[in-house]
Amino acid sequence: MSGVISITSTEQLEHFAQASQFAVVSFISSTSGNTDEIFSVYEALAATLSNPKIVFLAADHTAHPELATAYSVTTNPTFIVIRNGNTIDRVEGQNTKELQGLIQKLAVQVLAEPSDEEESNWRGTELPRGYSDINDEVEVRGCELLNADEDAGPVKVLFSASKPSGLGSGKPSAPDYVQSGSDDQLLLFIPFQATIKLHTLQITSLPPSDQTDVSRPGVIHIFINKPQNMDFSEADDSEPTQVIELGPEDWNKDGTANVPLRFVKFQKTNTIIVYVQQGDGEAETVRIDRIRLVGEAGAKREMGKLQKPGDLE
Repeated sequence: MSGVISITSTEQLEHFAQASQFAVVSFISSTSGNTDEIFSVYEALAATLSNPKIVFLAADHTAHPELATAYSVTTNPTFIVIRNGNTIDRVEGQNTKELQGLIQKLAVQVLAEPSDEEESNWRGTELPRGYSDINDEVEVRGCELLNADEDAGPVKVLFSASKPSGLGSGKPSAPDYVQSGSDDQLLLFIPFQATIKLHTLQITSLPPSDQTDVSRPGVIHIFINKPQNMDFSEADDSEPTQVIELGPEDWNKDGTANVPLRFVKFQKTNTIIVYVQQGDGEAETVRIDRIRLVGEAGAKREMGKLQKPGDLE
């Protein structure tokens, strides 16, 4: 994508950031008359670095202060680079040389990144015959993960098509896995854009070999069609749709477990909750790198009907 696109909301920014591997955003106030020169440099750099992996955006942070707040912008102008929803680099002030260096650094990084087509070829294991990957039916913005380690990645990395960095695919700009915080339990709420038939759950977990305090999931409880996430007490006291127990023999060389589900129970699934009740072994924390959902998609539904706990008060 070439040129600079003007944005007026955080929703727009998130849309473009998710649609491209990298997003560069200029935050410049329309009330400041001495920023024309550096914005002209920004536009020229955007035209020079025309690449489908990058989108160049411009935001007026005076007219839309919520954008500045969302991305911790306090200096006029500010230029940031976003990768996987995280700010990985920034330049503040009218420093043309630093801005040029930022874009040159990004150009090098883009060349080192696999393309979307290359990323989508990675699979932890083969799909069951007759069924499809339906990760694109996940409403990622509605997902919620409880007891997550804040230093790990955001929940959306679980549904990434890219090869996990834990398999030696290079050092990511931000963690591309999730990990539990205070103990070895995780509660993951996943809503879908359609009513699906869920056949198989594929989980990839790649704990570092030199960290004995991190494990793979050992016992998982699956719940379906809950309108919102459960808390841990409720999950422990409720009857799951299916209980999954995983041992060392269930994980392949790429750290992926292929878990067939009781297909008859998952014919009309709007949401699922994946509750990692305990890890495999005595480790204090549990890690998940990727989740792939396999089955059949159905008719789209209205996502506005989903409610989070705070919406019900």
